[in-house]
Amino acid sequence: MQVGIAQCSVVVPTVGRPSLDVLLDALAQAPGPRPAELVLVDDRPAGEPLRPERPGLPPVRVLRTGGGGPARARNLGWRSVRTAWVAFLDDDVVPDPDWYQRLAEDLAGLPADVAGSQGRVRVPLPADRRPTDWERGTAGLATSSWITADLAYRRAALAAVGGFDERFPRAFREDSDLALRVMDTGARLVRGQRCITHPVRPVDRWVSLRVQAGNADDVLMRRLHGPDWRERADAPLGRRPQHLAVTAAGLAAAGLAVARRPRAAALAALAWAAGTGEFAWARTAPGPRDRAEVTTMLATSALIPQLATWHWLRGVVRHVGVRPWRGLPDLVLFDRDGTLVRDFPYNGDPAFVKPVPGAREAVDALRARGVRVGVVSNQSGVARGLITRAQVDACTARLEELLGPFETVQVCPHGPDDGCSCRKPAPGMVKAACAELDVDPARTVVIGDIGADVEAAAAAGAVGVLVPTPVTRRAEVEAAPRRAATLTEAVGQVLAGDW
Repeated sequence: MQVGIAQCSVVVPTVGRPSLDVLLDALAQAPGPRPAELVLVDDRPAGEPLRPERPGLPPVRVLRTGGGGPARARNLGWRSVRTAWVAFLDDDVVPDPDWYQRLAEDLAGLPADVAGSQGRVRVPLPADRRPTDWERGTAGLATSSWITADLAYRRAALAAVGGFDERFPRAFREDSDLALRVMDTGARLVRGQRCITHPVRPVDRWVSLRVQAGNADDVLMRRLHGPDWRERADAPLGRRPQHLAVTAAGLAAAGLAVARRPRAAALAALAWAAGTGEFAWARTAPGPRDRAEVTTMLATSALIPQLATWHWLRGVVRHVGVRPWRGLPDLVLFDRDGTLVRDFPYNGDPAFVKPVPGAREAVDALRARGVRVGVVSNQSGVARGLITRAQVDACTARLEELLGPFETVQVCPHGPDDGCSCRKPAPGMVKAACAELDVDPARTVVIGDIGADVEAAAAAGAVGVLVPTPVTRRAEVEAAPRRAATLTEAVGQVLAGDW
């Protein structure tokens, strides 16, 4: 099946670095067909609004996360688009002038079992001197697998696995984790021909200490994907065994000194010094060896083994019993009366549409994370002649005035004896909502106040959450596999991935 670039959106998470302007200028000036849209996801907790306006860019939208890390930013980006493909770019890369055309060629004609296409990365290094330790590390991106500096995924593949795992809090391993989960579904990832340049970002001399936090993420990768995850993700082990040994030698030296065993303490200290010296030389020898680089390597090499070990141990403790990532659902459907608004039986008067406490905040919280929302409501008063369909629609319009727009509203006007397939607990409305929005029922949650809501969800293949009210029968409460005391709590569970 041929896929045009018009069926692709570009998502760029950003923290407002100056490099974003360079990226936008490159995208604006590049020739070739434009994608459907460019979505910038501002991941700063606060700050001046982004100003991406430039002639030549595709249609631009700006979203804000309030600060949640790159995984959450990318998730918000891809959830907000409706195209078949989503191309991710980092905000510190520069696409080649033919990037649009090459992207279109890379995606055209890909077999259905291909879920993603990675671009090629070029990392320029200084020509007049040896690269520094940080520059050599950045150069590794050129040969890395499945990094989202430039990687296009089918949107359906992202939805099937819940997108990026937001338990990875930094730009490290979250892309490898996603790739492994996508490939675990039987899909393939391929390399395209488009190319970007990834300049070496300016950093301070202590950056190598901060990146040691990634050792905790390596523990999470092992817990999620097993001991062979490095081979599958093409991620070398690095020096963690040596760091453990050096740290152990340092601790032994300190402990033996306290125990007044000077000879043994001296031997342990010598082992620590030898390990630290070897590490410092391994980092210094390939570099420029100027005074600034040498002093930085000596200072950080003395600290990195201990920091790496600490973060690794922190990950071991933190990620005990971790479960596979499900992500957020694609769609949350709400019952209306008794769930979103107070239940006035057979209400046809918009003046009596009164939201339950926290309803607007709960629905807005889902929208803010890119989760689509809808309503599924039994309205048997129409069949009974107590209200008209026009009155039902007027109450729905008032609901949207109070709680904001819903992407789908399904109403069953039939009575309990009409034998329709839409009246809950039948699954008709849930299935219709999913079909209208092209959402898998398995990625859908239904929240309601009676057993029929939960049963309709189960019959459709969705997940039901019961929020009981005083009129909910005890047997319905006991039978519900998932319950929450309030609407706010139910939505909180969904946003925490517990659904």
